Amino acid sequence: MLINKSKFIYQWRCEILIMKILIVEDDEDINKLLSEVVKEEGYKPKSAYSGTEAMIYLDEENWDLILLDLMLPGLSGESILNKIKEKSNIPIIVISAKDEQSMKIDMLRSGADDFIVKPFDIEEVSARIESVLRRYINEFKADILKFRDIEVDLQAKSVKVNNENLSLTASEYLILVTLMEKPNKVFSKANIYESAWGEQFYGDDNIVNVHVSHLRSKLKKANPKEQYIDTIWGLGYKMKS
Repeated sequence: MLINKSKFIYQWRCEILIMKILIVEDDEDINKLLSEVVKEEGYKPKSAYSGTEAMIYLDEENWDLILLDLMLPGLSGESILNKIKEKSNIPIIVISAKDEQSMKIDMLRSGADDFIVKPFDIEEVSARIESVLRRYINEFKADILKFRDIEVDLQAKSVKVNNENLSLTASEYLILVTLMEKPNKVFSKANIYESAWGEQFYGDDNIVNVHVSHLRSKLKKANPKEQYIDTIWGLGYKMKS
């Protein structure tokens, strides 16, 4: 049994935002094993069993890391890697039975952050995930999010509107971060709940509605001339373009 070290969990006023890992692997047993490794290490896994399914999840949510098989139905791992790296710095660890040196080199040159050969040791997978995420946090993940006159410092967990500090609860802060990370994306209430509370959404819209309402009120008080969050009826919320 792996030791749950709860690594890389952002914590603010006792609320947590757990780093999310997408596992793209068509073999059910291997996918399940990787999901268990990810859970034991304190991350939140999501399983995709084809390239097409993986692309759907990539459009729906923000991911902190992808574990990517190459031989997939629907869309190959190589194609997924290329599509992701065209528009994102999401770290990717390729896990494949293809052990040719030339393949490893090609994948690394295409933007993969690491390459693990099957069959793998679960402790090695755990260590590689930790290493890649640490490097990603230190080098690639933005410290500041900006939208109009809103500025969020992810390191200090602070928010400013029009250069004035804004006091938010932990949940309000995490909702704002979720929306600002992809300001053009419509986030469902389930997306927002799972990002802000780190738990599976069970259909209680009221919790999300109340916190978004409070967040809007505080933003409006900070700058009455602006409206920052749009309601997309029947779908969810997004930053107002």
